[in-house]
Amino acid sequence: MIAGIMQPYFFPYFGYFDHISRCDTWVVLDITQYTPQSWMNRNRILHPEEGWQYAGCHVRRVSEKTPISSVCLVDKNKARKKLLGQLAHYSRRAPYYRSVVELVERSFAKTRSDRLADMNVSGLSTVCEYLSLPFAPIMASEANFILPEITHAGQWALEIASLLGAEIYLNTPGGRDIFRPDEFTARGMKLGFTRVPEFAYECSPYVFEPNLSILDVLMWNDPEAVRQEMGKTPIDYA
Repeated sequence: MIAGIMQPYFFPYFGYFDHISRCDTWVVLDITQYTPQSWMNRNRILHPEEGWQYAGCHVRRVSEKTPISSVCLVDKNKARKKLLGQLAHYSRRAPYYRSVVELVERSFAKTRSDRLADMNVSGLSTVCEYLSLPFAPIMASEANFILPEITHAGQWALEIASLLGAEIYLNTPGGRDIFRPDEFTARGMKLGFTRVPEFAYECSPYVFEPNLSILDVLMWNDPEAVRQEMGKTPIDYA
């Protein structure tokens, strides 16, 4: 079994979904500390004039070391309207604009609370459904994992993947430095890393910007074409 364990991001980039497509089990790591102004509450889309802009949602002010699971949106409906407003300029050119708007609307409608993690997981689930990707996330905050004291960042994945009985733990390339491969080997587990996929597409009259939110990808590409781009890069094992 291949396990993936990631913090819940706000409509993340294509590589996040490429990662999901390679895993049998997915854990939403919402028990670690929330980082303000991170991929958890914002991502990047095209700017109507040039380059890119941030799109995201405002969250309530929290104290230091607050877990992600306790962070709440200031106003879910305002967040929905703001995001749709920022996406409106795509309507003039993007062939799948209406489908993406409907996807965003469903994501917010299906969000079960005002928690940021719930919003993000609803977004992930809705995108996966649109792309026909199997996705049955386990919320770490609800799983009652019995974990030892965590002494370094890479240990979260080690301990949770061990509890799940994973044979392979797969991570995105950006977090490589936090892991200690010998610890995974000692548990009889392989440690692998995806690569950042190179997925370029036509978005005229805009200039293509790499690694924007999945919302940008879906504006310009049929869902089946996006799905076919997944799993193409090799896995690097530690």
